[in-house]
Amino acid sequence: MAKIAMIGAGSMVFCKTLVNDILATPALQDSEICLMNHTQPKLDRMEAFVKRMVAENKLPTKITATTDRKKALAGAKYAIIMIQVGGLDAFRCDYTIPLKYGVDQCIGDSLNPGGIFRGLRTIPVLADIVADMEKVSTPDAVMLNYANPMAACCLGLGRVSNVPFIGLCHGVQTTLDLISGYVDVPKDQIDFLCAGINHMAWFLSLKDKRDGTDLYPLFRKNCEKPEYYINEKVRCEVMRHFGYFMTESTGHLSEYIPWFRSSKRALDLYCDMPDFGGATGAYYNYANMLAAKYKDVDYLAQESPKITRRSVEYCSYILEAMETDKIFKLNGNVRNDGYITNLPAGCCVEVPVYVDRRGLHPVRVGNLPTQLAALNQSNVTVQTLAVEAGLAGDPEMAMQACAMDPLTSACCTLKEIREMTAEMLEAEKQWLPQFAGKSLKPTPTVSIPKNVKPVAVPLDPALAIANRFGELAQRQVEKAVKPKKKTK
Repeated sequence: MAKIAMIGAGSMVFCKTLVNDILATPALQDSEICLMNHTQPKLDRMEAFVKRMVAENKLPTKITATTDRKKALAGAKYAIIMIQVGGLDAFRCDYTIPLKYGVDQCIGDSLNPGGIFRGLRTIPVLADIVADMEKVSTPDAVMLNYANPMAACCLGLGRVSNVPFIGLCHGVQTTLDLISGYVDVPKDQIDFLCAGINHMAWFLSLKDKRDGTDLYPLFRKNCEKPEYYINEKVRCEVMRHFGYFMTESTGHLSEYIPWFRSSKRALDLYCDMPDFGGATGAYYNYANMLAAKYKDVDYLAQESPKITRRSVEYCSYILEAMETDKIFKLNGNVRNDGYITNLPAGCCVEVPVYVDRRGLHPVRVGNLPTQLAALNQSNVTVQTLAVEAGLAGDPEMAMQACAMDPLTSACCTLKEIREMTAEMLEAEKQWLPQFAGKSLKPTPTVSIPKNVKPVAVPLDPALAIANRFGELAQRQVEKAVKPKKKTK
């Protein structure tokens, strides 16, 4: 019987989904599921509901619960991570403070100031979790991470530990549903290759398994039609200019690049659909609504304990493959150990991964098309700075991560970014202990009097050449107009 530690089990909807998937998998039904959460009331409700699922479905699964993380990880073969450090209170700061400075976020959990600060809060906690796993979990223990910002978190994990890990997202599955509808080919009949980084992976190839037809021409043609284009304006627009479709919604992608949220005209043109179609603060407003709605309601008390079919989440399929040797293929987030050759070694990439009893086997993709690697690199740079800032507790590097963010840099001056970062560090200090006692250095605006006389500086070589050509030209003019001497 394998022990499965679920860290962050207070995540009511998501934890319930993953538990249902595990219990719906015959090969996993004799496991021990240990629920761990820091908040006792949420943990108690989840424990009661899961035990009811097990009892009413007459399963042999052992259910335990604890607020002690190390106890949950002791002897665990699998650790499933669903944490959100700071919860809704921190998320409010992630969204509202940047908006004051003109940085308009739709989701704010992966990049931009919101994603960067979520990473600063989360990465040190993940480092502590893998340190615990090294001490108390089984020697072959594996981490399955669902915590955002996915790419930065996994980049950080790759820096601090050799514990095998994989970051899991559902962008590939859900985008494939959209593509299937747009080309009228069943999802399971589409042969595809998808690779890049989390929330910006690219469908490099789309073919019909039945006859080998290239589906991209039809997909691109349909995406030019208003009734198709309107659903995913930003994704379609990026494909029109860069050639390939990617794995996240318009609301997500609009944040990762500078062209769609940095001006009102762009927002009005491309991000005018509701919710994750680009609306300002869509994710925060949704999370806030749910929190208010269920504040005094036991959501799980209204839920049926009946086990349903497995969801699209990869988690249970990975555990099944490792326990039974039934090979499973997915797209997962792993450390880039040569899998995408024109992205930096050690960054987090999202590539095809095969899973069996022997573990995780990522696929070498090679080079991405240059333009796609360039878009990915703009995000990897921010992720790398955020990881280094989070692990070192370096406020200057946190500011530099925000400054290199494609959207923020299109909206703010460096001074404004520094002020925004300082405000966020102060507002979120209770969740950022590694920054205690540290602050950003002041960089007040340099005032220049009207009558200031610049100090002498060496002449720029290019100007020196230009001035020399000017002198030669003037001599030529003077020579041409100089009167000739009369001859006898």
